[in-house]
Amino acid sequence: MWRIWKLYDPLRAMVAQGVFLFALAAMIHLILLSTTQYKWLDGLSQAEYQAAVAASKK
Repeated sequence: MWRIWKLYDPLRAMVAQGVFLFALAAMIHLILLSTTQYKWLDGLSQAEYQAAVAASKK
């Protein structure tokens, strides 16, 4: 296992992993915000949301 760190710089590997995880989290949040079911920034009440979901299924 220690030979892996002779090939890769640990600081560079951790920074790359942090950047990758941040980009993955941002992508997941943007995908969820683009859906109607998981869009939490609209400010719809629960009743309005249920009515919109029921109307979209028809």
